[in-house]
Amino acid sequence: MENKSSALNIPTAIIIAGAIIAGSVIYTMKPAPSSNQAVTGTSQAKLKPISASDHILGNPNAKIKIVEYSDPSCPFCKVFHNTMRKIMNEYGKSGDVAWVYRSFPIDKPGTRPDGGILHPNAGREAQAMECAAALGGNDKFWAYTNRFYEITPAVTSTSPDGLDQNELPKIAEFVGLDVNDFKTCLDSGRYKDKVEASYEEGLSIGIQGTPSSIIITPSGKNIPIEGAQPYEAIKQSIDALLAEGR
Repeated sequence: MENKSSALNIPTAIIIAGAIIAGSVIYTMKPAPSSNQAVTGTSQAKLKPISASDHILGNPNAKIKIVEYSDPSCPFCKVFHNTMRKIMNEYGKSGDVAWVYRSFPIDKPGTRPDGGILHPNAGREAQAMECAAALGGNDKFWAYTNRFYEITPAVTSTSPDGLDQNELPKIAEFVGLDVNDFKTCLDSGRYKDKVEASYEEGLSIGIQGTPSSIIITPSGKNIPIEGAQPYEAIKQSIDALLAEGR
């Protein structure tokens, strides 16, 4: 997807900026781990074009596309996932908005202040989502991912281990996948490289934490979304962009 340089008009830009700033106040007041500090500027030139290899919910040719980089173990990703489901319930059926999910597991040494790993299970959990897609297609990817975020306690000070990893095949069974095939896929590490490539691609455009998202506007402009923005802020931005595109 080509990134065009055309800008929004001043009133629309003010509305969008106001929505995002308002959401940022709520976001920054939360007791978040350091990894939740999301990117404040994203390189438009390096954003990987959306393709058939992406996990897309909604119309691939939607006027507005929201590309999210997410970590399955991140508590704020769990919150934002619910926000995006509400957004898609409102704007997805009309074909105005599409949601693209990309993995950014923070499972590397040095991601905690003490030098440890912030989310040690995040990479494997992201691979589980890929296995669901491989075994059941796009619909099963989203069914698995939705169920995962519904039940995971995420990694916090009160639940440092996050989701019991024995639940991963149970989620596969819940969404109607063959459990044995799922276990074989996950245990093989078949999608480890794909998940790692998504993480590296996120780093290359300046992603620093999760959730980090980019709104691709009708004109092709990229607008970063900082952190777990509330539904109202995302909705206000979408409404302004759709009005601009008419």
